[in-house]
Amino acid sequence: MDQHDIDAIVRHALDEDLPDITTEAIFSAGDRGRARFVVKTSGIIAGLQLAEATFKAIDTSANFQVRIKDGDRVEPGAIAAEVSASVIALLSGERTALNLMQRASGIATATRRYVDAVAGTRAKIYDTRKTAPGLRALDKYAVLCGGGENHRLGLYDMFLIKNNHVDRAGSITAAVERIRRKNAPQQIMVEVRNAAELEEALSTHPDFILLDNMTPAQIRAAVQRVGGAVILEASGGITFENLREIAETGVDRISIGALTHSVQALDISMRIEY
Repeated sequence: MDQHDIDAIVRHALDEDLPDITTEAIFSAGDRGRARFVVKTSGIIAGLQLAEATFKAIDTSANFQVRIKDGDRVEPGAIAAEVSASVIALLSGERTALNLMQRASGIATATRRYVDAVAGTRAKIYDTRKTAPGLRALDKYAVLCGGGENHRLGLYDMFLIKNNHVDRAGSITAAVERIRRKNAPQQIMVEVRNAAELEEALSTHPDFILLDNMTPAQIRAAVQRVGGAVILEASGGITFENLREIAETGVDRISIGALTHSVQALDISMRIEY
């Protein structure tokens, strides 16, 4: 992750939480301590940089030692990291550090599960823009840690013509033509809902075509029709249960909103040793 993004996320999270009146009433600034981050559930670790930045934002002298790298598989009992800092920093930063690590690790774990499920096919797993507001950089980074790929980072880095654009513009062709008149450098993806829209999209020669809420049979037919001329992405209505069937259609990409919008945090605790 970019350090600017890390600092911005941590600063905003701490601004929501501090000051910690309980900890500051009990301990003095000179009290020092050490803590460990202990993994309690199997999964993929991610977000260690955010945890480190949390403690250093409160105590610049904090010493954060990583024991496991982001993207590594972990088992219960594993020590992900150790941190030495003021007791105030440890206790005041504990929840923020855990919130960020647990979310990132949960996304990475879910992503790895989907990536493993399509192994042996050509399909790659992509995220979407269905991220937590203010945490997109974290969510997208966590997907990479899990072995997935990033779709658009925002509305600015690729043209994605969706059904509402088409309905308002009048047709796929009209929407593509308007974009091309801008002479912008970004690539173009067109979302299609049926075989007729696929034919129209192909006639405009986009960089990508997104197959929206299609059945595996429809996706397979689209793959055969396109014959590799355009990168095809399946999206919508995809669950872990039908993922393998969709991957086996020969589609190039599968984008899954659940990677980031329905996160189950990985269980991690912070234990103060002294």
